[in-house]
Amino acid sequence: MNIFVVNSGSSSLKYQLFNWPDEQPLCSGLVERIGSAEAEITHRVFGVGAPAEALHRTLAVPDYEAGLREVVRLLTDGPGAVIRAPAEVGIVGHRVVHGGEAFTGPTLVDAAVKAKIKELFGLAPLHNPANYQGIEVAERLFPGARQVAVFDTAFHQTLPEYAFRYALPTALYTEQRIRKYGFHGTSHQYVAGQAAKYLQNPDARLITVHLGNGCSMAAVRGGRSLDTSMGFSPLAGLVMGTRSGDLDPSVLLHLLGPLGYTTEQVGTLLNKESGMLGLAGSNDLRDVGRALAAGDARAALALDIYAYRIRQYIGAYAAVLNGLDAIVFTAGVGENDALVRDRACQDLEFFGLALDAARNEACTPGLRDISQPASRVRILVIPTNEELEIARQCATL
Repeated sequence: MNIFVVNSGSSSLKYQLFNWPDEQPLCSGLVERIGSAEAEITHRVFGVGAPAEALHRTLAVPDYEAGLREVVRLLTDGPGAVIRAPAEVGIVGHRVVHGGEAFTGPTLVDAAVKAKIKELFGLAPLHNPANYQGIEVAERLFPGARQVAVFDTAFHQTLPEYAFRYALPTALYTEQRIRKYGFHGTSHQYVAGQAAKYLQNPDARLITVHLGNGCSMAAVRGGRSLDTSMGFSPLAGLVMGTRSGDLDPSVLLHLLGPLGYTTEQVGTLLNKESGMLGLAGSNDLRDVGRALAAGDARAALALDIYAYRIRQYIGAYAAVLNGLDAIVFTAGVGENDALVRDRACQDLEFFGLALDAARNEACTPGLRDISQPASRVRILVIPTNEELEIARQCATL
């Protein structure tokens, strides 16, 4: 069975096509700058051994439908073709960011499911509308396929109520559903599963650390999420590329009151102008690392704050788990930035963490154990693969 995985962003579309149960994709690709006259499409076909050279195209892609139609052409015609027709796709799996409390696992899409996703637009205004659009377009272009939604929030629906409730009047939860939801669930679920296999311990106590432009952590035991750093929205928790992470709510009152900010200005400040961008002047950790090497004091402080927040959550989640078997770093920064991993693991020897400097610096592909042989807690780097996890969940459903 061919499973086509679609990850629709605010102006981009990532995809992979799997011939299941082979977990190696037939192809993968990215459509960037949707809505532009100079959108870019990168399409890569995988064969035996090394992947083939990627195909690049620049063209006008006014909307998601135009972008996905171009992807279908690449899938079925020319040097990048891997199937003969859209009818050969049996399942289309969609990443949907927010499922609220309604969805606890992969879900076959019907009219009721689409209506619920629309209801949740207000909780994820940057993501759910794009995810919904991707579903509607795929329904038209793959009319014979079953559409399956896989929700970022679903993995965290195992949080106990004392972990997901806020200390607010009960009616705000029962009537408005204001609570911690958590995000990046598909990534946390994938790397936690890989770590448990590596440790040969299905009940492993894990702290998974997803560090990209968005950052989150999760406390996972036995494959179940027990707590996570993001909350009602993806704004809470760690310092991120442009998001502030945890903040005293009184700061918002001060911004809205004496300083005269509007709610829209506060939203822009916290989501797009804060984090590493606000602290160091760049949301790219590679730029921050170069500035640090050049002696930039702002970069040094920003990295200290970034790593300190990660260590705070490691301490908290070790308590949640009543012990710790492994810490897992993943996503763009977590997989590739040795300095961040080193700083995040500093001063945690009493937890049994012992990072191996040489292993940490080595950039070998795949799962890497970067802890010293005598370390009581393993420190792992595991490349995330959300598209593969979505395909697995689709096949299971």
